[in-house]
Amino acid sequence: MKTESKLALCAVGLVVVVGGAVGLAGVTGSDSAVESRTGSSHHDNSHESGGTAGHHHASDGGALPEGLRVATDPTYPVGTTVVLTADHMPGMDGALATISGAFDTTTYSVSYTPTTGGSPVVDHRWVVQEELENPGPAPLADGTQVVLRADHMPGMDGARATIDSSTDETVYMVDLQADGIEMRDHKWVVESEITPVR
Repeated sequence: MKTESKLALCAVGLVVVVGGAVGLAGVTGSDSAVESRTGSSHHDNSHESGGTAGHHHASDGGALPEGLRVATDPTYPVGTTVVLTADHMPGMDGALATISGAFDTTTYSVSYTPTTGGSPVVDHRWVVQEELENPGPAPLADGTQVVLRADHMPGMDGARATIDSSTDETVYMVDLQADGIEMRDHKWVVESEITPVR
């Protein structure tokens, strides 16, 4: 093997080792540090929705549901900085956000009782068609009973829910800071809840 090739392989190996060490630096402490990196711990981002409190969104939105179609020509492409007009949680309305995904699907507002107990959640915005268990063809009619397969918050996955409303607007995933909590890949915000930065 030529000297240049050996040097290139050594450089690549060094980058991998150093990059791995830097990436793991944030997860070598307590379990809570590991949970915050993996998104498995849900932070207390309490907010009201339809008169109910107790929404706890994860700081990391997690994986996309299977079968979700990427929007081919969204108004706000990935990487665009926007202003949110949604009020799903404190600090969201008026917050700057960066688009991290844009998708073509049917999006629903739902009401459900968490599987973990507690008060019913009314008019939760939003879940997408691909986060419903065997939903049938979209759009589902208002009042349709469904089972949620979304895990935006504790007690959501597996909960029985009622469709309150639906929209076929482009739906977005965003990175934002709301009420002092930094969120990555927050699900979901529909196009009518977004405005361009002026």
